[in-house]
Amino acid sequence: MDRQHRISRDDNGIRLDRWFKRHFPALTHGRLEKLLRTGQIRLDGSRVKGSDRLSEGQMLRLPPLVTEGDLTEKPRSPEAVMKGSLEDYVLHMDSSVIVINKPSGLATQGGSGLTKHVDGMLDSLMFEKKQRPRLVHRLDRDTSGVLVIARTVPAAAALAKSLADRDASKIYWALTKGVPEKKKGTVKAALVKEGGFGPHGKDEKMTVRDGEDSKHAMTDYMVMGEAGEEFAFVAAKPVTGRTHQIRVHMAFLGTPIVGDFKYGGAEVKGTGAIADRLHLHARSIDIAHPDGGRLQVTAPLPPHMRASFETLGFDPDQEPKAFSFKKAPRKEDGEKKKKFFPRPDGKKGDPKVFGKFKKDAPKKAPGKKKTVGAQKPRSKKR
Repeated sequence: MDRQHRISRDDNGIRLDRWFKRHFPALTHGRLEKLLRTGQIRLDGSRVKGSDRLSEGQMLRLPPLVTEGDLTEKPRSPEAVMKGSLEDYVLHMDSSVIVINKPSGLATQGGSGLTKHVDGMLDSLMFEKKQRPRLVHRLDRDTSGVLVIARTVPAAAALAKSLADRDASKIYWALTKGVPEKKKGTVKAALVKEGGFGPHGKDEKMTVRDGEDSKHAMTDYMVMGEAGEEFAFVAAKPVTGRTHQIRVHMAFLGTPIVGDFKYGGAEVKGTGAIADRLHLHARSIDIAHPDGGRLQVTAPLPPHMRASFETLGFDPDQEPKAFSFKKAPRKEDGEKKKKFFPRPDGKKGDPKVFGKFKKDAPKKAPGKKKTVGAQKPRSKKR
């Protein structure tokens, strides 16, 4: 029989998915989403989403699976996706933040058929704290590298705000099949999510397309090394944060990432010493620290990417280069083109500083004033 839970004052304003993490931590994100989609969880008798916020006094109806059932998911496969514990992957830890080097193959959050994921292992990173750490962003399952985790609620809010305000710089390293034509540039291609992919038509995929449902997406990139015309070592900096953005944009350039079968097809399959796995790694992050200053962390490459880099002659240990692009202002950005006028010294100058040049201009030598014709007296205005 379903049970009713009244939202308390302490939970006022919290997101529904966060409420479940607080009261039913064993319930995975994937299972929760399924219960919400099928309407088994109701708020004041109506369907609800995980992102909806709760108010004190509201009634939440929960199914027996949540209140009485065994929420522990049984592994479908004995194959391990990582060695050791999550604690072994910690790169940085202080009183507010933990940064781990997420291994390739380990999902950030749970989903259909997933039994092991970072979100379900965060209890192992509590250490001296009494509260459970919180994820503030995600990485694709097969993408390795820097993953930032908040240790307190205020830290989670501050980090989330920095990400939303784009006060963070993330550099990704990738091995692409083929070399981009331009060695440095910016990809601007709007993305939209489409379904109907995969063997059973249940998979989703991001597609480059302009339209009402499309989301603006922009990625800066730089070619760091080349292995003939077959492979390239590319550093990418996402300006926006769309799903699969770097993977789609690299494929859009005609140089998909090695091992990315979803966007590159069979031609990106690794052979020989080049592993047949996704070669995309979140190399570094520079973000405002919740306690002040900047948090800067670099993650070493995973074993399969390190082996591929060494095979192709790329340095897997070089420092990640921060790069930016200074572009001329565009008219469509609302900035008018400046007009320049001749300065007294014969060059062109900005009208705002014209007076400075006029003041500094050399004065003409005194001489007899030349009179041309008789001058008429000016008439007074009436």
